[in-house]
Amino acid sequence: MRDAYHEELDALTGRLVEMTRLVRSAISRATTALLDADLHLAESVISQDEEVNRIFAEVEATIFDLMARQQPVAVDLRMIIAALRMGTDLERMGDLAEHVAKIARLRHPDSAIPPEIRATILEMGQIAERLITKTGSCIASRDVESALELEADDDAMDKLHRRLFTILMAPDWKYGVEPAIDVTLIGRYYERYADHAVRVAHDVVYLVTGSRPADSNAF
Repeated sequence: MRDAYHEELDALTGRLVEMTRLVRSAISRATTALLDADLHLAESVISQDEEVNRIFAEVEATIFDLMARQQPVAVDLRMIIAALRMGTDLERMGDLAEHVAKIARLRHPDSAIPPEIRATILEMGQIAERLITKTGSCIASRDVESALELEADDDAMDKLHRRLFTILMAPDWKYGVEPAIDVTLIGRYYERYADHAVRVAHDVVYLVTGSRPADSNAF
């Protein structure tokens, strides 16, 4: 029975890694949809968010069942707590990718991104993909050192987010209020996506060490 119990715990890890793959694909496709005004791609991100939600529901159900049946302690309890937190953050990352795709859909057939900002948005999308790819590896390997390294990529995302505001507040901004609102929201979605990736990585640290990095609740 205990072997079956630990198999269920291992299965949680597999589902979380699967969620990282799905939300990575979602943010990649959402970025392309946004930059290319690709309605079909935007719709695919929006519709496929249900798959992320479905897996998270399975993770939740498994966790509650294990807590009721097994009353886990020590490392097993940390695994269950961390898995629930990770799943919550990953589900939210899927929602954020969906929000990006919805702006792409809203502005179709035009692009929501002015030419001067395209390179910044592209870079933000690339950083988001890099973060979630590393996050998935950290979950699978439980590598604390790699998990802590994600903060450097998050810092890069924060710099790009600030760059967007510099562009929006410049006297030569010529696109009006509506595009400014779109860009403000989009920048926030990418910045929050990165924050959630770092939160997941910090939960890996908690799982392995029993403690969290000092700033793990800062966002």
